[in-house]
Amino acid sequence: MSLFGHRDYRHLFGAQLIALFGTGLTTVALGLLAYDLAGANAGAVLGTALAIKMITYVTVAPLAGAYADRVPRRLFLVALDAVRALVVLALPFVDQVWQIYVLIVVLQSASASFTPTFQAVLPDILPSEREYTKALSLSQLASTMESLLSPLLAAVVLGFASFHWLFTGTSIGFAASAVLVLSTRIPDAIRGDRGGVRERTLAGVRIFAATPRLRGTLGLNLVVAATGSVVMVNTVNYVQDTLGRSQSDVALLLAGNGIGTILVALALPRVLDRLPERTVMLGGAGVLLAGMTGAIALSTADSGNWRWSAALAIWAAIGLGTGLVLTPVGRVLHRSSHASDRPAIFAAQFSLSHACWLLTYPIAGWLGVATSGFTTTWIVLGVLGLSGFVVAVKSWPRRDPYFLEHVHHHGTDAGHLDDAEEVGDGIWRHSHEFVIDRDHRRWPAARR
Repeated sequence: MSLFGHRDYRHLFGAQLIALFGTGLTTVALGLLAYDLAGANAGAVLGTALAIKMITYVTVAPLAGAYADRVPRRLFLVALDAVRALVVLALPFVDQVWQIYVLIVVLQSASASFTPTFQAVLPDILPSEREYTKALSLSQLASTMESLLSPLLAAVVLGFASFHWLFTGTSIGFAASAVLVLSTRIPDAIRGDRGGVRERTLAGVRIFAATPRLRGTLGLNLVVAATGSVVMVNTVNYVQDTLGRSQSDVALLLAGNGIGTILVALALPRVLDRLPERTVMLGGAGVLLAGMTGAIALSTADSGNWRWSAALAIWAAIGLGTGLVLTPVGRVLHRSSHASDRPAIFAAQFSLSHACWLLTYPIAGWLGVATSGFTTTWIVLGVLGLSGFVVAVKSWPRRDPYFLEHVHHHGTDAGHLDDAEEVGDGIWRHSHEFVIDRDHRRWPAARR
């Protein structure tokens, strides 16, 4: 609760919470709008809209990161909230399916710019690592609560009003988010020294590729997406078609998954005081793979009332593992970048993690019910998740110190070499907290 003593953080968290619930309500309303326009083809319309959403996330986030240090961040976030409010307000008036797709591109482009920019702001207003860790846990908690409560809130609204009012309420929510952001004192991003748009756009991805712990994080993103797609895509069909249970049981199973994530978000700040991020995140990936193994075994059972209890335990384990992997990611990104590169690195994580979901969603959907069945589909996803885990273990070294000894050659900024020792003709050696930047383009080889 001490975090809420920070006025700027309190307002930003409120803005995030309102925007999250607005996005959740929009998802529910969008499905109803698709049915209103397309009838029996609503599933295809909604599936296309979600695919557009993911593609937009993957492509727009790095481009937004390239300009995040060129504009005042507070006004940038306010403008993005305003765009989202206007788009959502326009959705009830569409009468053609293609209009939905166009508005979704605009809406998700704004979200793909807002989220990583917001994430990059947090370490600047909460310089204490302990407080920053608490803020990451609260963000994960807020995201999970939104996924649990947005459908319930939508059901309450739909009990006395048409779904069009969901769009109106969401638009008001985005406007309120903008007001809260406007009331904060967000420092502008430190302007980076990277040159053209292409270099700035690809900066975050290049830092990911050159940093061992970030390559490990990318592997863990694949584990999360492979197991999470089982929950997000296959839960409805598994509960109703395979187990023969009701729609309320679908919600209950999804709630079990969310509760697992919530428990981790509440406990993790204290855990990260004692354990390094690598241990926690790899442990979470192990829990996810164990959950996937349990799901595969469960899918081979033909009957038995025990399957429901087993599914609840497995879905909760997947939620727990997801929280263990995702909550510390912000700390890893913060540690792996200068302040000037932080917008780019958070944008790269946003883009690359959604690229993993873009790979696993179609596998879970197209193979799941349509062709191969759950067992084959979940084995394929399990193999993908296992490959991500192997990449993470091999890429992220067990010994991962902050300070690394390394050498520089001709062409390095002389001011950077003030504390360096010349060890050869035009070769200098020194040690400092190492991140990839213009003077450090490659990770130094581990000394034996």
